[in-house]
Amino acid sequence: MTRLLTAALFLTTSALPAAAQDTWDTFHGQLSAQKYAPADEITVDNVRQLERQWTVHTGDMSDGSGELPPTVWSATPIYANDTLYLGTPFYRIFALDPATGEQKWVYDSQSRLEALTQPALKSRGVAYWEDPNATGPCAKRVYIGTMTATMHAVDADTGEPCMDFGVDGILDVNQWNVENARWPLSLLQPPTVVGDVLVTGWAGKDWATAEAPPGTVFGIDARTGELRWQVNFLPEDVRNESGTANVWTAMSADPELGLVYLPVSSPSPNYWGGNRTEELPLATSVTAVDVETGEIAWSQQLVHHDIWDYDTNAAPTLMDLEMDGETVPALVQTTKQGFLYVMNRETGEPIFEWEERPVPASDIEGEQASPTQPFPVAPPPTNDPENWPGVWWLADLVSLGGCSRQVEGMRYEGLYTPPSVEGTLAYPATAGGMQWGGASVDPESGLLYVNASRVVQEYRLIPREEYDSMSDGGSFAESGYYAQEGAPYAMYLSNVQNWAGMPCWKPPFGTMIAYDIAAGEKVWEVPFGGIQRYGFYMPKSWGTPTIGGPVVTGGGVIFIGASIDSRVRALDAETGEELWWDNVMAPAVANPAVYEHEGRQWVVFAAGGNSILKPEVGDEIAAYALPE
Repeated sequence: MTRLLTAALFLTTSALPAAAQDTWDTFHGQLSAQKYAPADEITVDNVRQLERQWTVHTGDMSDGSGELPPTVWSATPIYANDTLYLGTPFYRIFALDPATGEQKWVYDSQSRLEALTQPALKSRGVAYWEDPNATGPCAKRVYIGTMTATMHAVDADTGEPCMDFGVDGILDVNQWNVENARWPLSLLQPPTVVGDVLVTGWAGKDWATAEAPPGTVFGIDARTGELRWQVNFLPEDVRNESGTANVWTAMSADPELGLVYLPVSSPSPNYWGGNRTEELPLATSVTAVDVETGEIAWSQQLVHHDIWDYDTNAAPTLMDLEMDGETVPALVQTTKQGFLYVMNRETGEPIFEWEERPVPASDIEGEQASPTQPFPVAPPPTNDPENWPGVWWLADLVSLGGCSRQVEGMRYEGLYTPPSVEGTLAYPATAGGMQWGGASVDPESGLLYVNASRVVQEYRLIPREEYDSMSDGGSFAESGYYAQEGAPYAMYLSNVQNWAGMPCWKPPFGTMIAYDIAAGEKVWEVPFGGIQRYGFYMPKSWGTPTIGGPVVTGGGVIFIGASIDSRVRALDAETGEELWWDNVMAPAVANPAVYEHEGRQWVVFAAGGNSILKPEVGDEIAAYALPE
C-alpha cells in the first residue's frame, strides 16, 4: 500500500489513555470513540450463559397514533458516579442503580413534545461531567438537550437543577441561532465533554429548504453555560442562500493534543447544489478544532460539492497504529459511502493515499458536480463503490419482473452518480454504508469492527412547478417526496423495492466487518442481522440494514444491537460468529454500554426503535450479566 507520510511526520505521537475498567462515562465509552471495554469476565467461552438481570420501562414512548409524534430512542446508557444515566425522547433523565435497575431519581425537562425539526421525538441521551476540584451540589452533573434547543444541567446525585448553569439550570442554545432561523437548533445528541468544555452541535430539518441555519458548533462552559467559542463551516457569503453543514452526531477528542474532532454534514439543499457552486472546504468533512479556543487546527473534506446527503455521520475513531516500527496517532473516519479514511489525527494528513478519481457529471441545468472525488486506496471499503449488487432474482420473480423494470430507466454510473430528473440509482445511498454508530477498536489487537448496511435507493429530482402541482402538503414527505423549498427542484427518495416490500437488490443487506487498519486490510466479513416477516426468520445469509454500532471487550466479545429484528447479540471478535442473542422490545439502535460495577461485568441496551428500520417503538432498558 502506498503511504503518503514520511517518518518525520510520526515523530510526535499522542498515546491514548487506556479505557477505564469500570466506567462508560461518554456516549462512545471513551473520548477516543473506541467503544472498548477492557472488562474480561465475559468471554467467548462463557457468553452463552449471559442472562438478563433486570428490565426497566421508562414509559417515554409513542407510536404516533395518538396526540404525540412517534419516538426514536438511540440513547447509549452512561455509567458514572456508581449510577446508570439515560435520557429519553420525552427529554427526561433517569438515574438507576446499575445492579438492580432501581430508580434513584428522575428529572423532567418539561420540554414541549413537538416534532419541530425531526419526524419523531428523538434523543441520544445524556452527558456526564464532574469537577475534580470541588465537592457538594453540582460538582458532578448530567446534561440533556431537547428538540427546542435547551440544554439542562442537573446534579448527578439528586437530579436537582444546577442553578448556576444558564438560567436556573437551563441554557437556551437557540439564542445563538441568528441566521436563517427557520427552526430551532435541536440538541438531540448529548454534548461531548472535554475538560470543562461542552462541545455541542445541533440537528436540523432534513431536505426541507435551501436556506437553513448555517452549520455551527459551540464550545460551552460546563459550569456556567457561557459561550466560550463558536466555529462556523460555511463562509458568510454563502449563508444567505444555503445552510446546515452542521454537526448532528457524536464527536471524539484527544485531550493530550487539545483537539476535538468534528464530523461535518452536507450543506443545504442536500440533493441540488446550484446555489453553492463555489468551494466549501469545511462541508462534508472531518475537522479538528482546538477545544480551548475553537480555532480550526486542520480539516479534510471527504466529499466535494456534496449533492448526495453523504453527511460525515459518526464520531471518528482514534487509535494508535504500529507501522514501520513507529507509533502513529491515527484517526479512522467511517462514512455512508462505505469508505474508511485513515488520517494522522495530529496533522490531518492521510496515512494511506487518497486518489482524486473522475466521477460522473450532472445533467441538471445550473448544477456543477465536482469532476473528481477522493477515494482512499486502503483499507478496502465496506461496499463496492463501482457496482451495485444487481437485481435479486427472488424479488424480481415475486414482482413478475417489476424490480428489473424499476431500475432499467434509472441513471447509474457507480458511486457519485448525480441525482437526475429520470431517477438515479444510488449505492451506497444516504441510508447505506456505515451509520452514526461508528466503529469500535480493540487497542490490544489493533482490530477495528464496524457494521455496514447495503441499501439501494432512488434519488429523483422534480422540477419545482411539477412538484407544486402534485404536492398535498404536510403528509407528502411520508411518501418519499421532499420540498427543498427555495431550490428549482424538489426531490423523491425511496428504497428500491417491489410491491411486497422486498429489496430489489441482492443480499446480504448488512454485514459485520473486522479490519486490520495498520495493514489496510479486511480480516473477516460476515452477514449480520436477521429479517423477521410473518413470524419467521429469513436465512442468516441475507443479513439486514442496521443502525447503531458495536462494542468490543477485553474478553474477545463484540456486543451489538442495531439490527432490524429486535435482537441484541454477542459475536466472536476473532471470527464474527454469533455466540448469543436475546429478544428485546424494539430494535436496539442505541450503542450498548459495557462496564464493571462492584466487580461484576454488565452489558446494557436501550431498546427504543427507529422508524428508518421499521415502525416499532420501545422504552426498554435491558441489563445482562453472568449468573452469580
